Parts: sequence; structure tokens; C-alpha cells
Amino acid sequence: MSICFLLLAGIASFYMAWNIGANDSANSMASAVGAKAITFKQAVIIASVLEFLGAWLVGSHVTETIKKGIINPASIEVAKTFAIVLFSAISGASIWVFISTWKGLPVSTTHSIVGALVGAGLVCGGHSIVSWGKVFEIVVSWLTSPFLSGFVAFFLFRFINKFFISTEEKIKIHRTKKYFPFFIFFTFFIVVLSFLFKTPFGKKFGFGLWKSIGISLAISSFATIVVRFFILKKVRIFEPENVFKPMQIITSCYVALAHGANDVANAIGPFAGILSIYRTGEISRRAEISQVILAVGGIGIAIGIFTWGWKVIKTVGNNITELTNTRGFAVDFAAATTVIIASKMGLPVSTTHAAVGAVVGIGFARGIEALDLRVIRNIVFAWILTLPISALISGLIFAFCREVV
Repeated sequence: MSICFLLLAGIASFYMAWNIGANDSANSMASAVGAKAITFKQAVIIASVLEFLGAWLVGSHVTETIKKGIINPASIEVAKTFAIVLFSAISGASIWVFISTWKGLPVSTTHSIVGALVGAGLVCGGHSIVSWGKVFEIVVSWLTSPFLSGFVAFFLFRFINKFFISTEEKIKIHRTKKYFPFFIFFTFFIVVLSFLFKTPFGKKFGFGLWKSIGISLAISSFATIVVRFFILKKVRIFEPENVFKPMQIITSCYVALAHGANDVANAIGPFAGILSIYRTGEISRRAEISQVILAVGGIGIAIGIFTWGWKVIKTVGNNITELTNTRGFAVDFAAATTVIIASKMGLPVSTTHAAVGAVVGIGFARGIEALDLRVIRNIVFAWILTLPISALISGLIFAFCREVV
């Protein structure tokens, strides 16, 4: 393998990181921007910093070269051919995510990588090289992620609306003062537990279920006490939209940090595999990643947010349904809860699908007329096309590269 091919693979990985930032930034910041909890400029700055820090400081130093075991590298005898498969996958996925972002449509970057691996794998070794059971799990997640998060968001917002908003002013203020600390507790509990379960940080230290729950309970209890006795006393207006605003910002920040830690592997995982082949001449399912490569991946994500992040943020935060702070909180809380429950149950889950599903759930809670069905139709159409289109593009790239590399 030549140094030129390695350099080209590095450029493709950086391009994928840029696309991840441009498309997936909506997962964390769309609801906060849509509810006007923060401005778009603030969202871009916050997301860029936290996504970079998540990728650089919390991202895993060991990554899968084949995302989710979609294809079997043992079926590929020549290491150079395997490197071309990885290059084709990262390139094909990048092109599809770019097209989706251009149209302002949120798609799963993980599903894009999976589809691209399927396409390159089929052209390389036929249908036997693909783990079709794993592919089926991905297809199942198209249904589980949005429906689970939509369900949670629907009932959470209905409860908030009935208990806090649609009531007399005196009762509203009394209930907000008395019961808001419980929302603080559960929010911090879900955020910390998700961080321990869903990021390389928790995996690195090997926290089990009960230890993770214990740590989450301790931190959420401390946070509740601090907010209850030191912060809420300074709040003059106990209006639900006012007090839920900081909680929405906190959950959005968490999603940005966790996303950088998790999804940087979608960009640099294949490159790590190619680099390993370049150094050793052998195929490996897992590859080491240096701090420098993690940083470069984080920079790519941050630049993607700065340059094109507004496109998908606008779609999810403004165009599906109207959001407020309480609605935005319900969206973020439902998405985070769905991801952690589904992951612990071993179900495939997409953060993008969960976030969009939660926004749709909020719209349904207000009545179907509160939803822009045309936007939802376009998003679902993009989800359906993600796997086959990324596979087609990747397969064509592999067929070309196999002849010229």
C-alpha cells in the first residue's frame, strides 16, 4: 500500500468527521435552538467545543475497524483489498451524509457507515461476506429508536403540560417550586448513567450496572441539593418555561459531549484499520488510535458544526413542530432515556432517530396539526434510502479503486 493511498484515506476520514459534525449536531442542539434556550451562534460554539473535547478526551483509543461486525474480514485474504473496502466505506458514507445535510435531512451516520460496508463487501466478496443478521438489527433500529423516544416524549410532555402548565397561576408556581427538584434529580441521573454506559469512558473503567447506578444516584442527589438550596432560591419567576430552560441546556451539552466521544469512531475507525495495515501488512478487527488522530477527528466534527450545522439544526429544531423549553427538555430527556434503555437491552439504537422521534412525539402530544407532515415524510424517506444508497456509492468506489490502486 502506498503512502499516497494512506494520505487519501486520511482525507476521506477527515471529510467524514466534517459530515458527522454537520449532520449530527442536530442531535444535541436542535431542541435548545428551536426552543430559543440558546441562540444558534451559542449552540455552534458550545457544540463544537464539547464535541471536540468528547472526541479527544473521552473517545476510545481502541476502535472496531469494521463497524458492528457487518462484514467478516476473515473472508478477505489480501490486506490491501481490506484497506480498499474500508476506504470505500468511509468515502461512500461521507458522500451520502453530505447529500443528506445539503438537503437539511438528519440521517444516522452509523447507518451510513454500515450501508457503505455492505456495499463494498458485496462487490468485494459476494453476499456471504456480509453478516445479514447484523444488518437486520440495524433495520430494526429504524423502528425501535424513533417509536421508543416518541412514546417517552409524548407522555412526559403530556404530564408536564397537565401538571405544571395548564393549571391556575398560583398552583403552577407552587408545584414548580415543590416538584422541580425531582426533575433535576432524574435528569442528572439519566445523564450520568448514560455517560457511564454509552461512552468509552465507562467502558474503560469497566463500571458494572450497580456501580454505575450508585455513582449516578450520588451525583444526581448532590446536584439536586445544590440546585434546591442554593440556586432555586435566587429564581424570582417560577414559571415552568423559565426553570426548565437550564435543564434543557444541560441535557443538550451532555448529548454533544457523548456524541463526540462515541461517533468520532465512525470517522477514524476505518482509517485506523487502514493505518494498521500500512504498518503491519495484516488485517485486524480492532486498531489502536493515537491522541493526535482523535484530536483530528474532533477538529473535523467541530468544523462541520461551524460550517453546515445550521442546516439540520433548523430542520429538527424549527421545521417539524414548534418547541418551547418544556418541550425541548422532554425531547432531550426522552432521547437520552431511550438510548440508554435500548442499549442496556441490547437493542440497536440510533441517536439521530431517537432525537427526531422525540420531536415528533412532542408534536403528537399537541395534536397532529402541530406537525409538518411533509418534513417528516422527507426525513423518513432519507432514513429508508440511507442503507441502500450508501451501499451503492461505496460499491462503485470499491470497484473503481480495485482497478487503479
